[in-house]
Amino acid sequence: MEQNQTQRNKSASYIRSFVFGVEDSLVSTVGLLSGVAITGASAKTIFVTGIVLIFVEAFSMGAGSFLAEHSADDYEFKSAPSARKSMLDGLIMFVSYFIAGFIPLSPYLMTEPGAAFPISIAASLIALFFLGIASAKMSDAPMARSSLRMLIVGGTAIGVGIAAGSIAANL
Repeated sequence: MEQNQTQRNKSASYIRSFVFGVEDSLVSTVGLLSGVAITGASAKTIFVTGIVLIFVEAFSMGAGSFLAEHSADDYEFKSAPSARKSMLDGLIMFVSYFIAGFIPLSPYLMTEPGAAFPISIAASLIALFFLGIASAKMSDAPMARSSLRMLIVGGTAIGVGIAAGSIAANL
């Protein structure tokens, strides 16, 4: 029974890292790119900004996940646990953030910034909806509730990023 709970805790940790990595990447990348696009920046500037963000944040989020999970394991087990699980959490976070970041960035590679702006936002919102479905399937939660929650919460965060970019563009 306890072994089963330990395995369930590991799986929950991996799911948490995946969902957090994808959601944060979609929201922060589309928010930053939208903010930069609103300023009238060139396509090259937007693309370079996106690439730098994706690389830096994927590594930072992966490292942060490793450190947070290792610290939580230290607390839970009151001894120095194996770093293997924490490393896998960090790797899942890194890969999920890195890959998801290209969803809002890719429209800026295919078309001019004015046209890419709404496509980037729409692609990110669609990806959030499907992330909610995937999250529901992994956790046996109701699909409609999970996908709508992900869309609403993530969409609100995207809106905040766009608003911040709009405000900053007018400074």
